[in-house]
Amino acid sequence: MSEIIIRPATAADHPALVRIWRSAVDATHDFLADADRDEIESRLASDYFPAVTLVLAEVEDSPIGFAGALNGNLEMLFVDAARRGAGIGTLLLEHAIAHLAVTRVDVNEQNPSAAAFYARRGFEVIGRSEFDDAGRPYPLLHLRLRG
Repeated sequence: MSEIIIRPATAADHPALVRIWRSAVDATHDFLADADRDEIESRLASDYFPAVTLVLAEVEDSPIGFAGALNGNLEMLFVDAARRGAGIGTLLLEHAIAHLAVTRVDVNEQNPSAAAFYARRGFEVIGRSEFDDAGRPYPLLHLRLRG
């Protein structure tokens, strides 16, 4: 595999990041209602990306994953479905911890593979919410980095 570069994302990257998000969500969020998925997708570039410090992982100038953080909270981390399991998510998470001061993340309870990913990397559950941040019926696990 070619070298993975992590760099700040720009508005010009947003269309590629939306495609990565959709690929990742289709592969991992089977619990998400189509209408909710479409509504979130429609707001990524306009609302969600500009609200966070956004970095992307790329290989040979092609984006393959991204992460966004705000005030020590990892708000998003998505890897193209075709690249899952190749260490890209780990690299993005390590970058977010080291350079974006991430110590917390919320994970959909209905996405046990994501919860296990963060647990293997030193996060522990410190709370739970019945609804996501938009009030939708997708319970969240609140995790904090140990130590």
